[in-house]
Amino acid sequence: MLVILADQLTRIMESVFEAYLGPDSVLASAVGQAVGSGEPEDIPKRNTDVWVLGRRYNAIQELEVIRRDIQSRLWCTYRHGFMPLGEVQLTTDRGWGCMLRCGQMVLAQALIDLHLGRDWFWTPECQDATYLKIVNRFEDVRKSYYSIHQIALMGESQNKAVGEWLGPNTVAQILKKLVLFDDWCSLVVHVAMDSTVVLDDVYSLCLEGDAWKPLLLIIPLRLGISDINPIYIPALKRCLELDSSCGMIGGRPNQALYFLGYVEDEVLYLDPHTTQKTGVVGQKTSSGEQEHDETYHQKHAARLSFSAMDPSLAVCFLCKTSDSFQQLLDKLRQEVLGMCSPALFEISQTRAVDWDTAEDIEWPTMPDIDWPAGTSDSDSFAIVEESVRDGDAAGTSSSGSKPSERAVV
Repeated sequence: MLVILADQLTRIMESVFEAYLGPDSVLASAVGQAVGSGEPEDIPKRNTDVWVLGRRYNAIQELEVIRRDIQSRLWCTYRHGFMPLGEVQLTTDRGWGCMLRCGQMVLAQALIDLHLGRDWFWTPECQDATYLKIVNRFEDVRKSYYSIHQIALMGESQNKAVGEWLGPNTVAQILKKLVLFDDWCSLVVHVAMDSTVVLDDVYSLCLEGDAWKPLLLIIPLRLGISDINPIYIPALKRCLELDSSCGMIGGRPNQALYFLGYVEDEVLYLDPHTTQKTGVVGQKTSSGEQEHDETYHQKHAARLSFSAMDPSLAVCFLCKTSDSFQQLLDKLRQEVLGMCSPALFEISQTRAVDWDTAEDIEWPTMPDIDWPAGTSDSDSFAIVEESVRDGDAAGTSSSGSKPSERAVV
């Protein structure tokens, strides 16, 4: 009886989401204008530069290479039909999970760059074992390291209920904890609080003797009150031009997006607001798995004016070695932080003693998933050991106020 009532409640909640949100965007700004033309307007047809995660292209001469590069990024979107999540037994994240999906995208990009390299391109036929290890980690099944279940339930440790909208800083803090349980990823995440990169904190996290742990550096920022301050736009552009760029977690008001490049005065983004069916890629040995892998890739980015961005965002960088981190620091100091006043953020050797940081949060060992009885996937939760997997084959501003955790849909 309780199971029947839970199913009925789930269907009712999903129908409410459908009625409230209306149709998915499906990259409306990129492809909606192209109805009848057969050609999406993702990249302007002008002789101009296009930047994608530190790579510069020509919009006319290298259009297909641009699209191939964008398509090689992992595109994480709303899903429906996954195992019930939370007390209200949600089976879709439509309407509340877009910022979580953006967090997945920036982490996925860091793993692709780290383990496959920036020159790697995806194809529908790709069965590379390393690529499959990465995409498997983002499947919305209970044993995936970075599934919607893991992210949402770890968010409860920051007093964010399942189904509640999160901001860039909260999502960054969640990713920081989740990577600790994934030995294969070989990655650590540092979240720069108070718009300040504290070098002592970074080195204590990344250095073990002379060995360097690859670093995903996430810097949450608040660049305005209700609108982004235009003085920061040149610095944001320069961040996207740097070799170590992993893009930005942000959006426009009430809508989270993953920014991965720009062209002229418009930022390029992947949009999570498309609802797709939950499934698994596995080892891509069946046609269904191959088709599901394609749902993680979108050939056409969308465009948004920099001035239309929400002022709450996070810039992200991958530093594979200590030398690359030092090179990033040099470029930030020489080419980014002097472009506006006040600076986009600060770099400091030590932490101020009165800072309130997320280090004081008492985190759980791992979230416990309360799986409903009577389902085929109702075993007690456990992180998959790597041998099993192989065998199966968001800070504060300089003014002291915290970044907005504004509701994003």
